[in-house]
Amino acid sequence: RLRTSILKCYYIEIRNLKRKLTFSGVDTLITELEQKLYRSVFYSKGDIYITLEDFNTQLLKIKQIIIEQHQSLYLDELDALLIKLNLFGFHFATLDIRQNSKIHDAVFSDIVDYYHQIESTIFPKNYKNLTENEKISVLETIKGNVDPKVFQNEITQSTLESINAIRVIQSNNGEFGANRYIISNNESALNVLETLAMFRLSDWENPTVDIVPLFESVDDLQNADVIMEKLYTNTIYAEHLKNRNNKQTIMLGFSDGTKDGGYLMANWSIYKAKEMLTEISRKYNIKVIFFDGRGGPPARGGGKTHKFYASLGPNIENNEIQVTVQGQTISSNFGTLDSCRYNLENLLSAGVSNQVFDKNQNELSINDKEILDQLANLGYEKYLSFKNHPHFIPYLEEMSTLKYYAKTNIGSRPAKRNKSAQLDFADLRAIPFVGSWSQLKQNVPGFFGVGTALKHFEDSNQWNKVQDLYDNSLFFKTLLENSMMSLAKSFFPLTAYMKKDPKFGPFWQIIYDEFLETKRLLLKIAGHKELMENYPDGKASIQIRERIVLPLLTIQQYALLRINELNKESQPNDALIKVYEKIVTRSLFGNTNASRNSA
Repeated sequence: RLRTSILKCYYIEIRNLKRKLTFSGVDTLITELEQKLYRSVFYSKGDIYITLEDFNTQLLKIKQIIIEQHQSLYLDELDALLIKLNLFGFHFATLDIRQNSKIHDAVFSDIVDYYHQIESTIFPKNYKNLTENEKISVLETIKGNVDPKVFQNEITQSTLESINAIRVIQSNNGEFGANRYIISNNESALNVLETLAMFRLSDWENPTVDIVPLFESVDDLQNADVIMEKLYTNTIYAEHLKNRNNKQTIMLGFSDGTKDGGYLMANWSIYKAKEMLTEISRKYNIKVIFFDGRGGPPARGGGKTHKFYASLGPNIENNEIQVTVQGQTISSNFGTLDSCRYNLENLLSAGVSNQVFDKNQNELSINDKEILDQLANLGYEKYLSFKNHPHFIPYLEEMSTLKYYAKTNIGSRPAKRNKSAQLDFADLRAIPFVGSWSQLKQNVPGFFGVGTALKHFEDSNQWNKVQDLYDNSLFFKTLLENSMMSLAKSFFPLTAYMKKDPKFGPFWQIIYDEFLETKRLLLKIAGHKELMENYPDGKASIQIRERIVLPLLTIQQYALLRINELNKESQPNDALIKVYEKIVTRSLFGNTNASRNSA
């Protein structure tokens, strides 16, 4: 249906051009295109009567005739159509397929068991007990044609069927219809090579698909360069990259990185990972493309996107910028022509500025990196002690809107990764996690640990070090300014009643104390009296929206409070609880939209 809609758009464009391009030698070519498109749109039962290559070739022929014989009349309109054809093809937009490495582990285990059951020698009997390097050696010779229907497990079936679906999409709409497979929570080279093996076991020996590892946790970000070097030196994977023009896309997860390691550690780990991955990719002549998994708020990599990318030094590859845009950030940044143009120009100019201006002005010195290492480690220790607090998960479960995200469609994925009733930190999705703190107006992931890290330098009489870093490093300055935005969107009077709660009072105080410390020291380092003092338009925008949404947030907090009270009664009023739960769920929509970039 999508392809038919696109072909219909091309048909309309060709019809309009035909009325103008009535020149000798051109009219027959454009009439032929019109007829092929007409049959493909109105008389097709799935097949089309023109290929993308034929379409493009025919338009280029027309262009040449117009230039050589007709003084380039209507050339601009023809070029506009050629641009659209090159941008959108027959697919309109590329579909990325994504699956978690933990799911792949289970799927591959099923595949190995299947081949053992049919007494195939593709996998050795002890495959599951082999070391990673031994498994990789086995995978270098793997290929076959396994039928997804032979498996009882639905996830195994659907995972293998998704590979077949990619082939069908490419067959119908061209390679760009679906040509990337993202492995979230990628922890090893084996995760990537087993994914490639699944393609080869699906009768696709040389898949026209880019395999994209997504590094998310602090440990994985720190090991990313080692993992990629192992892949670059692997015979099968090197051959695969050669078939893909020696390009490797690597995705880095700001959202889960912040959830795992806190604000400072996540952002600094991603910066260092990019530097190391750039170095190792250049060593093996691989063009690396960084695909940043960023969300709307600073806690998910959002904030001042232009300044972030403009701050990257010469040791980070940035010939191409790829970012995720999710939730209401899409409509906020790209919902109108003016805002769309402005934000796209911001992204483009951020990359261009690093090429046009002095590349070395943003390069961090060894001393700068040592200070950032120390700040990140101090912030990480504080955040780690906070998320390991026995009340951390119960606080989110009982006092926030976390469990209500599953009842809405705000998150792009489920609130947690597995279906168990027990809530586990590792299974929490980034959008509900960050969003829950936003609904509380506490915005913990966007600042927690920053104040503690800065205070260490203040207490040890080394404040001049972080002050110099702030004054001279655009990266560090942008990092702290984005954290200021998180503070500006916080409003602790909303939840001040929790301070008296016998169970969660001390936990609330931990958050509030860190908020106050972070606010004090960020104002000190910036030389400001108020948060976002140097961005009056952004500050005013936040204040207006916060005033509008505060009544709804207050109603939401009241409903959460009443739900907890009713659940403590010996005979809870289930009907009344459902009413309050509906209030919480409905209020999520308004609060999220008003915040613009909370998801």
